[in-house]
Amino acid sequence: MRILAVTNMYPCEAFPSRGVFVHEQVKGLRALGLDVRVLFVDRRQEGPLAYFRMHHKISSLVAEFDPDAIHVMYGGVMADQVARCHQGRPMVVTFHGSDLLGENLSGWTRKIISKYGVYCSRRAARAAQSVVIVARHLTGALNGAASPDKIHVIPCGIDLERFHRMDPPVCKQKLGWSARSFHVLFASSNGDPVKRPWLAKAAVAQMDNADSPPELHYLTGIANANVPVWLNAADVLLLTSMHEGSPTVVKEALACGLPVVSVDVGDVAERIEGIEGCHVAQSDPADLAAKLGSVRRRAQRLDCEARLKDLSILSVAQRLKQCYEGITREGTAAPRFASTEGCSLSGIRPANLPKPAGGACDDRIPMAS
Repeated sequence: MRILAVTNMYPCEAFPSRGVFVHEQVKGLRALGLDVRVLFVDRRQEGPLAYFRMHHKISSLVAEFDPDAIHVMYGGVMADQVARCHQGRPMVVTFHGSDLLGENLSGWTRKIISKYGVYCSRRAARAAQSVVIVARHLTGALNGAASPDKIHVIPCGIDLERFHRMDPPVCKQKLGWSARSFHVLFASSNGDPVKRPWLAKAAVAQMDNADSPPELHYLTGIANANVPVWLNAADVLLLTSMHEGSPTVVKEALACGLPVVSVDVGDVAERIEGIEGCHVAQSDPADLAAKLGSVRRRAQRLDCEARLKDLSILSVAQRLKQCYEGITREGTAAPRFASTEGCSLSGIRPANLPKPAGGACDDRIPMAS
């Protein structure tokens, strides 16, 4: 089966930490024997007009590669534009969070742009033959744009061969962290206000020093290959986001046995339900500090690896493959849109993109583009 994957986030030499979760998903699909061609739309480099220059390139790739289906791996304007030129091939769109929820804590300009992106996401969902959401709560954000029979809840998977329990004291020593302190790891995203770093900082500030003073560490700009070391060195993962889809870092933390304290956001409550040592807190510094204190007093790693088997990259790839098989059997692709001959190709990079030199594909980035 041939799949044309369209994404605006993908690791490259210039930005090796961008779109690692997409790269992992493609890797899983290829491991199952699917022939996946990646079309990278470099919106950050070329600007938002890159989305409106896609039509001719997609037409050319469809003619050359002859895909059985097109998978748009993020919503917004990109997904809407692909829906307008998908050449009658069955189309899947994956929505991750901000592409359906908007960015309500950003400045006015970004808010307006994100609202347009949400509008485009819903329009793309109507045109798609299958819709993937990474968490169940995003169904409501579709606002009826997709019928229940074509919605699939498929979170991004994690590489369980890399994310696993390691020796915390050894990992602390590697990072130069004090063995005496209580290390709080904040799932930061380069200053994104949606993550509410001020709330995390305020919560840690309300903790007493006791015999194990708290230290707050920001998981930003860390090579993905090193993230397991950080997760195993930390004593707790703290999440304070205003909204999320299905945060990958939570699943990675659980795989490493790291306790999680989080506000009730995305699918986090579902992921940590029933796991002793994990807590859902109110969006209040005092309650967050109290829950962090409970983790510090317990002073134990988690034992929940068995719950994560269905979230391996191969398990998730298998579910996506079933989704592709369903829409290609049905043959329900929409009619072709008008020809787009003459469109500029600036900002588009097609490839079965190789892993950049030096293992750079193993870096991490924020989910929103």
